[in-house]
Amino acid sequence: MSTRTKIAAVAFAALAVAGSIVSTTSSAEAKQPAWVWGMGAGLATAAVVGSAMAASNDPYYYGYHRCGWVAQYNAFGQYVGRVRTCY
Repeated sequence: MSTRTKIAAVAFAALAVAGSIVSTTSSAEAKQPAWVWGMGAGLATAAVVGSAMAASNDPYYYGYHRCGWVAQYNAFGQYVGRVRTCY
């Protein structure tokens, strides 16, 4: 057996012993962190408020809201379709 193999075997044995000692002395508690409920409530509130803002079809400024179809062209000047725009 080479010296490198002996050192690796001793290190592995020490790691196994330390792991078994730590696993027997600590208690296992499965509970979630305290910030989980706050994060969940914040995300839910953001989803509700964001969807309400997106669902509103109000004009953006002074009641002037006009929508129509505009032709769309690629970089080479070729017609690729049309897009609905509001201005």
